[in-house]
Amino acid sequence: MKLIIAGSTGFVGTELVRQALSLPSITSVVALSRRTTPVPSSLAPNADLSKLKSVACEDFGNYSDEVKKELSNADACIWTIALTPSRYRAVPWDEAVRICSGYAVYALETISKLSDANRPFKFVYFSGSSAVRDPAQKPLILGDYLVMRGEAENKVLKYAAGSNGKVEACILKPGLITAPGKTNIVVQALATVGRALIGLPKIDVGDLSSALLSQIVRREGFEKDTLFSEDMERIAKAA
Repeated sequence: MKLIIAGSTGFVGTELVRQALSLPSITSVVALSRRTTPVPSSLAPNADLSKLKSVACEDFGNYSDEVKKELSNADACIWTIALTPSRYRAVPWDEAVRICSGYAVYALETISKLSDANRPFKFVYFSGSSAVRDPAQKPLILGDYLVMRGEAENKVLKYAAGSNGKVEACILKPGLITAPGKTNIVVQALATVGRALIGLPKIDVGDLSSALLSQIVRREGFEKDTLFSEDMERIAKAA
């Protein structure tokens, strides 16, 4: 299996790359980012670095021919590129929409057409547990952002539904993603307070990545088209 991990230098992307290099069923890992993806630390003894291909992309809204060539004939793509709720206000709204939604939709439409038509192309869109697909349910806090993420979810699922089986899409809606032992005490304390105030579920980045990769290589396809933290915890235990 050829797997594209978009946002491969990020917190989640790095762990996905690290684990994917140790899975025999994944024969090629295309690490897509704006800059060169370094080799993750703490690789498992069975990790195969020959599977890793770093692809730097200057514009996620318009791939060059060289980038398209590297992304062709992929079996799956995990899209983690987005702005977090704490960072989206740092850019103009149109730019935030482009990063959180436009890039993902363009990737889905473009890469799926470059894949082998004889098998379904799998696409995972990282969203958030509080994103809403119905604008009428717009939350009071971060409302515009959460509705925008929900609209992106709708676009991804709609594209897959209209693909006549050529595309399988899954929306991942985790809450707080943690890395025990890798974050300092202050950050852990703030995360605990945040969870208590807004009720965010949490999941370890290692468990999340293990569960997601098991869904990617699953022959039966995704368990369902939307997975939450509790789903990923259950799947991780089984994996």
